[in-house]
Amino acid sequence: MDGYIRRVADDELDFRLETFGAVQIEGPKWCGKTTTAEMKARSVLKLQERIDDDPGFLEMANSHPAALLAGDNPRLIDEWQLVPNIRDAIRSEADRRRTPGLFIITGSNSVPEDKLKHSGIGRVTKLKMYPMSLAESGESTGRISIRRLFDDPSMEIESAESDLTIDGLAFAICRGGWPYSLSLKTDRSKLYIAMDYLSGICNAEISTVDGIKRDAASTRLLLRSYARNISEPATFASILADLDSRPAVGSAKSLGEYLAALEKLFVIEDVPAWCPAIRSKTAIRSGAKREFVDPSIAAAALGIGPDALLADMRTFGFMFECLVARDLRVYASPIDGSLSYYRDRYGLEADFTLHLEDGRFALIECKLWSHQIEQGADHLKKIRDLIRKANEKERQVPLREPDLMIVITGGRYAYRREDGIFVIPIGVLGP
Repeated sequence: MDGYIRRVADDELDFRLETFGAVQIEGPKWCGKTTTAEMKARSVLKLQERIDDDPGFLEMANSHPAALLAGDNPRLIDEWQLVPNIRDAIRSEADRRRTPGLFIITGSNSVPEDKLKHSGIGRVTKLKMYPMSLAESGESTGRISIRRLFDDPSMEIESAESDLTIDGLAFAICRGGWPYSLSLKTDRSKLYIAMDYLSGICNAEISTVDGIKRDAASTRLLLRSYARNISEPATFASILADLDSRPAVGSAKSLGEYLAALEKLFVIEDVPAWCPAIRSKTAIRSGAKREFVDPSIAAAALGIGPDALLADMRTFGFMFECLVARDLRVYASPIDGSLSYYRDRYGLEADFTLHLEDGRFALIECKLWSHQIEQGADHLKKIRDLIRKANEKERQVPLREPDLMIVITGGRYAYRREDGIFVIPIGVLGP
């Protein structure tokens, strides 16, 4: 496909197709799922197009989903959630043929497992995609690989230098990682994509995701509140306080239902708290940190652009943290990494902890400005010291110390401090 920009997910999709009968790619609309899948597929069925062309097609598909599976493999079935039982048919076909790489299914909202007859374990594997990271959009050089850094903490990083300016970073946050935006000619057009995405979520998708009618104005106000609390562990109570004029979201129950719908649409993805048992349970905040899958959605919800970010350093900092969360999720996917955060009531914090399945983990602070680096490094060292003190008391089952301590910045130069902490500009970070 001409003009295709290779994604981090490409290699992972290749691996999954070599291993499993079917791969289910999920993620937000417009993030590039279908385009990436089409690069691997030898036949394609786009369910939405067929349903739009022939209303009777949907009834047939629901009655005989196995009839849709005929075609060269890997066969791509796009927007599979429109015919949920097609995944059960795919699982059965993969089980019967016992051959990897038969099907790819893509969709932009999740289907509850209890709506499916079979879990698909061992036959259908899930691969999550996000909007493009800065390395994928070409705004990061990708010179410092997070995977390589875990494997070789002594690697040389001092030659890595970011070309991404603060102005460019503000623009990248507001434009977002939507692949289509990169092909547009004007900045205004590129910035408008996220605004249109937000309108689509509020006016249509929030109600069509599960067939429950929801109020568009309340959804927009809820997303504005979420954006106002971005990168913070805001409680339901604080969000509800922003929504007291909207009866549609006037209780914790209704708020939870709205948020569940936005999660199904892959609009929001909170960062859970991490508790390494180094202080009493009551000292650890358990509330999730509020994040979007892409910072441009938050910018659109607040109605701000790059100039407004540059004029509001505090908001810029929180948006930068959301951008870092998105990119870390993309870069960590091939190494099965998971993202969390640490912050206790004594004021000690780490913006992110990146855990690998083998037990290794990194403590990460996000500091947009160079003058904040020392503060971020101090936080990381204090958490490491807490772990060391805990291990002095518990020698039989010691806690693992962080394998990496990183301050991610909006600056230009990468370097390793004398205390071993890495300072890495977001403009040189990669998978």
